[in-house]
Amino acid sequence: MSSKLRLAVPMAVIGLLGATCFLLLQSHASARVTMNYAHLNKVQKRLISETLASALGPQSTGLKPHAGVGDDEGGGPDGAPFTPPKSYQSASGGSGGTVNYFPSSQGSCSANLGNNVKVNQNCLNLTDSTLQGRGQANNEPSISVDPFNSQRFVASDNNYIRGDGTCGSYFSQNGGRTWSDTTIPNGFTTGGIGNNAREYWQAGGDTSVAWDTRGNAYESCQLFNRGTVASANPDQSSAFAVFRATQNGGASWNFPGRYSAPIIFDPQGTANALQDKALMAIDDNVKSPYRDRIYVTWTTFASDGTAYIYEVHSSDYGETFTSPVLVSASAPTCTNGFGLPTAASTCNNNQFSDPFIGKDGNLYVAWDNYNNQPTSGTDNNDQVLLAKSTDGGQSFSAPVVVSRYYDLPDCDTYQGAGADPGEACVPEKGSSTVSVFGAANYPSGEVDPNNPNVISVAFGSYINKDSNESNGCVPTGFADDLQPTYTGVKTPGACANKILLSVSTNGGKTFTGTNADPRTEELVTQSPGQKHTDQFWQWSTYTRGGKLAVDYYDRQYGNDETNGSSDFSLSGSDNLTNFGQVRVTTSSMPAPTQFEGPAGGQFYGDYVWLTATDKAYPIWSDTRAKDLFLCPDTGTAGNPPQLCGAIETNGETANDEETYMAAVNVPTAGGHGYSAKDHARRSKHHAKRH
Repeated sequence: MSSKLRLAVPMAVIGLLGATCFLLLQSHASARVTMNYAHLNKVQKRLISETLASALGPQSTGLKPHAGVGDDEGGGPDGAPFTPPKSYQSASGGSGGTVNYFPSSQGSCSANLGNNVKVNQNCLNLTDSTLQGRGQANNEPSISVDPFNSQRFVASDNNYIRGDGTCGSYFSQNGGRTWSDTTIPNGFTTGGIGNNAREYWQAGGDTSVAWDTRGNAYESCQLFNRGTVASANPDQSSAFAVFRATQNGGASWNFPGRYSAPIIFDPQGTANALQDKALMAIDDNVKSPYRDRIYVTWTTFASDGTAYIYEVHSSDYGETFTSPVLVSASAPTCTNGFGLPTAASTCNNNQFSDPFIGKDGNLYVAWDNYNNQPTSGTDNNDQVLLAKSTDGGQSFSAPVVVSRYYDLPDCDTYQGAGADPGEACVPEKGSSTVSVFGAANYPSGEVDPNNPNVISVAFGSYINKDSNESNGCVPTGFADDLQPTYTGVKTPGACANKILLSVSTNGGKTFTGTNADPRTEELVTQSPGQKHTDQFWQWSTYTRGGKLAVDYYDRQYGNDETNGSSDFSLSGSDNLTNFGQVRVTTSSMPAPTQFEGPAGGQFYGDYVWLTATDKAYPIWSDTRAKDLFLCPDTGTAGNPPQLCGAIETNGETANDEETYMAAVNVPTAGGHGYSAKDHARRSKHHAKRH
């Protein structure tokens, strides 16, 4: 997939542009209004980036088309943003070198970094400097291990190897030690306009992967066409499709994919709703009454200004899906409707849904909601809500509050005017301003495998135990684009984003954070080095023995907090109160430089993933490899093409985005992995599951 009320903005998410009329599910279904900027209200303008606003109708904005995150819109070739490097240098030497370009004797560019394993095996395409990231980048990774064969993994990401984004796919047959690339057959799906047999797709992304209990793997993929922002073709159709790897561990996929959410055919580009951020979960519990049921949830942004969460499910292994069910129903804490329709629900502004399942078959969906926000004043907190289904996704309980949280700060306010308009980001401390990629604080939930009444939800918050008023970090309201603002954002030791945890012990009826201030809630990030440094983009899961594992980007190492670099870390707990922490990356990763922006680097994805057996298997987008270019003035008569590295206009060495994973023992509060006794107990538990 991704940050206030905004559409997530990777290449995959620009598929929102093609998403359409889902209003038949709502009382305002009859009004068809083309979704351009002129028809958006103030709240929706907060939801979308300036890029998406321009793409929806730049003639109505009064603004020039702006090169935004992950979008093919700008002054360069093929309509892409023009962000050439400042200078060129030797391609060899330094961190990364050319290991991602020259294949090994096996024919791939595996380029492992210690125990950090490269998932995508392709070698770097030599992309023109005006198209950095296209034909190259990998971000927003997802990973899943077969619950009954710990040697089999599948993974996915936003993959740009073909130029535009597509749904990347990978599999491992040896516990993640080595990986192979596969291809999702998403060039076209079955048609739906008149007698057309096919609907062709220009791009895809926003993936997620999972397994059933019969050895089949699945990948959910958003498909979309870009409309006239990219070419003369006005088609802005979009779809969510699920692909199944039938019995072969993810080595190949069924064709064509099956539509999950209602397919949107929009050949003229006149749709009046946008769909975003589909995530998938599968019930892999053999004793569940809904064994192997596939669930998909997403957000629909409608032309009346609302944004609701919906769910569909499949009981026939992804062959067919049900009609959508509203998840984000009314809740007492949704007190600010922003003057928008509330016929479907008073909780009418939502995003970032995460479906997850207990061993009893109960389905939970956690998401970010913005309807608790005050209309004035300086307090700018949002809330995480959760709804539960006990009938296999056919209906949902009223939402309960998991916790309040504070989103990341407005990027332009702290990183410079025009750095990343309309987006929140993770500003580094001091004078450096290279950290400009859009970022969001979203929830990630999971159910204890040994106690279905215990539900934990991890989420980010910019105000917390460590970054609060006592050290100079105070909420100050909103910027003009409605992104949050704070004091102390660029001051060392003041503001710092943290990963928090809210827990329910009664099956999701209430949570420890339901009535709590985020300043008092439990931190997942408890290492001393994390006290005044940023952690963001978490994912959570349990091991088979019941340890909670949470992975995330982490700026506690070296000079990460001041130079915009990041590492990747994993925290773990056996009591949901005290957490140990281990460093996953073998060295720090520089701030991303690919894609658009004044100096590039605006798009790093929106999320990461995590899966576990007895060990945890975090996955992330890595920037330690160099980006390479054709050296200027080479590739001419008598002057053969040569490789060059480059320095960006912000002083950063140009880098690539690639997908990496690792196998990690889950730490406890003492900082140790599991013991031999723990291993024996978990192995016995695993045997019972078979």
